[in-house]
Amino acid sequence: MNWLQTTILVSPDQLLRFALALCLALALGLGVALVYRYTHRGLNYESSFVSTLALLAPIVCLVMFFIQGDLVLSLGLVGSLSIIRFRTPIKDTRDMVYLFWSIVVGLGCGTMFWLYSILASLFIAVALVIFNLVKYGRQVHAEYILIIAGGLPADYASIEQLINQADALVQLRSHEMEGQTWERTYEFRFSRQQEQAIHHLATVLQQLPGIHKVSLLTPQLTLPM
Repeated sequence: MNWLQTTILVSPDQLLRFALALCLALALGLGVALVYRYTHRGLNYESSFVSTLALLAPIVCLVMFFIQGDLVLSLGLVGSLSIIRFRTPIKDTRDMVYLFWSIVVGLGCGTMFWLYSILASLFIAVALVIFNLVKYGRQVHAEYILIIAGGLPADYASIEQLINQADALVQLRSHEMEGQTWERTYEFRFSRQQEQAIHHLATVLQQLPGIHKVSLLTPQLTLPM
């Protein structure tokens, strides 16, 4: 009966601390989600991930309340979590930062380190917003892959002349021939200020005689908005 008395006889002070910890964890989790929405750039935005960030902190906080001072229960919870498999892969490595941030907030609130959780969350939020505003980590160059396909006879001299006129670092990646057709693949690296030059080059190449197709690709895995 001792476990039943321990479960039922909870002091008002413990209930108050429990409620405050959950509310604070939820508030900080919502803050994490808001910062994620503001700083996210890309085509892989998912609203369900925002809800996950907001709810993960109070859930971790709840788990921390359950395992406080109970080694057997903590080992049981760890064992139950070990059978969970995540089917949805993380598409952006930056999302791991927000997931870990939300988990740490839940750990801090569940262990009563409320002030540390608030101060650390404010510091991380300000840092992420500043990184987003200054576009920290963004490439200073724009890279493109230009694919030119045509038929024989080919005027390679005119193609090379136009490509050499482009103010960019150019490298021929491949040259393929099949029957009366050929295909060349070039890699370009432009500065951000001269990014429009590659589009003009593609238009001019398309007008050359014997050119069947000009394709312009970006090798980036994700396209920033």
